[in-house]
Amino acid sequence: MSYREGRFWQPDVTVATVVVRDGRLLCVEERVGGALVLNQPAGHLEPDESLLHAALRETREETAWEVRLTAFIGAYQWRAPAASDGGGGGRHFLRFAFAAEPLSHDPQRALDAGIVQALWMTPEELQQAQARHRSPLVWRAVADFLAGQRHPLALLQQLA
Repeated sequence: MSYREGRFWQPDVTVATVVVRDGRLLCVEERVGGALVLNQPAGHLEPDESLLHAALRETREETAWEVRLTAFIGAYQWRAPAASDGGGGGRHFLRFAFAAEPLSHDPQRALDAGIVQALWMTPEELQQAQARHRSPLVWRAVADFLAGQRHPLALLQQLA
């Protein structure tokens, strides 16, 4: 049965930030399904929230860093294998990735549930740890960022 035949389908809309300081990337180590995985600061878009606000909020909640978004890296579509998404049967993700620069850190701020720690990794360290990436979206956004892919934030508009 297709969408036109009445089957409803909706991807998980997520945001992620690629934050760089002194040549290192801000990453999170998080527990997912009993495994420790690596990701960018990332999470789901909430109702009535702009993509830009979601990226700032998720970065703050997962790392305790306030950042300034500098560019839109790209939009990525991915279907998770059924075995890797907690039994969700191959969930579909639509991720919007942003470049950002760090502004300030609040070491007293508690990190989101499931986040073990925020850490700074070199691109080489992150690439070598691909087996621990939460999804292929992690490296793809970083690779595009490192290749110089940047788009104006004005490409993304929230209409009232």
